[in-house]
Amino acid sequence: MSKNLAFLSAVSSVLFGFQLVGLAQEKSPANTEKPALVQEVSKESIAQDPRFESFAKTLSNVQLVGLFTVDGKKMNDLTEERYEIKKAEKLPGDDDLWALEARIKYGKHDVVVPMVITVKWADKTPVIVMDQLFIPGLGTFSARVVFHDGKYAGTWTHGEKGGHLFGRLEPMKNE
Repeated sequence: MSKNLAFLSAVSSVLFGFQLVGLAQEKSPANTEKPALVQEVSKESIAQDPRFESFAKTLSNVQLVGLFTVDGKKMNDLTEERYEIKKAEKLPGDDDLWALEARIKYGKHDVVVPMVITVKWADKTPVIVMDQLFIPGLGTFSARVVFHDGKYAGTWTHGEKGGHLFGRLEPMKNE
């Protein structure tokens, strides 16, 4: 299975999980407030941490253009990858959750997918984290992707397959 499908599947799994949490909160008679994931993020909360605004700008209207490896194959046997991220937004309430609107192309598939991801911070450096996310019919996925100085790099795993990924961030051209 391709790395692009692994990435799409892993992030979709996270989104599906948060949809289930939201549904559970909505059906709870004791909970009369909006679920945290649908509340508005105030400008003040984003302004409290300048990393958030910077990362949102870095990952909005951008293409991730690069290559990935597959463990067990020669390192010079690289495959191209390309993701388009139309918008990145910090979600309220939890410093780790972000919403992305991404376009993922692989094979005959070309889809725009809303995703909820976890972002951890190594000082000022954002790292996307996905851990053992199971997607029925597709498998279990993990990834770590670090963003720094207009570039990205990381690792990915899908079942017993995995590898590295790396590339650069390029502004998307208006279509």
